[in-house]
Amino acid sequence: MDQEFFLKIFAALFAIMSPIANLPVFLSLTADKGPAFERKVAFTLLISLSIGAIFIGLSGDIVLKVFGISLDAFRLAGGFLILLIALDLIRGQKTQAHHGTTSEKEHMKSQDNPAIYPLTVPILLGPGSISTMIIFRGQVSGLEQEIAYVAGVSAAIALLVGTFFAAPFLSRFIGQTANSVMSRLMGMILAAIAMEMMAESLKVLLPGLA
Repeated sequence: MDQEFFLKIFAALFAIMSPIANLPVFLSLTADKGPAFERKVAFTLLISLSIGAIFIGLSGDIVLKVFGISLDAFRLAGGFLILLIALDLIRGQKTQAHHGTTSEKEHMKSQDNPAIYPLTVPILLGPGSISTMIIFRGQVSGLEQEIAYVAGVSAAIALLVGTFFAAPFLSRFIGQTANSVMSRLMGMILAAIAMEMMAESLKVLLPGLA
């Protein structure tokens, strides 16, 4: 397995999905409904995220070909989008691309089971994470990177869902300070990944800059 490729995809998805930062969101959407409901939502989330990741992994290249978009053009646009998300994390803000507008947030609160909407889409499987999966999937070459891609996506989803399963326990120890520190740290990591994506794509699209 290509360990460097694994760490890149895992770090990118971990930073965007940010289990610790999204734990309060999960708790607020399942508040006052008991541990059994929280486990039900977390299990549904595991299934929906897995299906979504498989679909993106299998169809990402097809979508680019249908619309005639090169991987490097998409990587440049995706890198820019991910950079915007990273800047929001560094500022301690929730991006509207993943967390919705004010009116969308009000609609989210009325959902009986928030696992599919809004947790899977758009909070966890939003534009940033989808772009990341498509970009890294397009870079896969060889069996080692294929394994690394699957392992990286699976590890990110497993850690995220595991955090939500442990929500009642973790909520006792994770406060605003830890949440703020994690948000800034993940924002810096995500910003570095986004800059690398944009730099590599520009070298191909504009060879004179290399």
